[in-house]
Amino acid sequence: MPDFDSVELTTAVQAIRDQLTRAAEAAADEPLRFDVGEIQMEFAVELRQDAAAKGGFKAWVLSADAEAKAGRSRTHRVSFTLTPRNAATGDGLRIGNETPGGTDGFGHAGP
Repeated sequence: MPDFDSVELTTAVQAIRDQLTRAAEAAADEPLRFDVGEIQMEFAVELRQDAAAKGGFKAWVLSADAEAKAGRSRTHRVSFTLTPRNAATGDGLRIGNETPGGTDGFGHAGP
């Protein structure tokens, strides 16, 4: 059974990239799109030695429960900002919604 208390930092960042890519693909023909600005990410990580990486270390993102178990002395906070760009054009990323937006209900207090 996989360990869901922690995941590699690279896997966490890849999941964000995959979600943004799917959102951009879904928005390709949409009349309304949104620019994606900077993405600020912060994780609690634990560094673990990886024998396969020839003495290197890997950073594992911890859940709140796993962080509490690991203890503050063994965890580190990592934060960074990503600016998504289209690899082919260098342009910023645009995403949208599969259904067109509308203004129905704006200014309406309810039933």
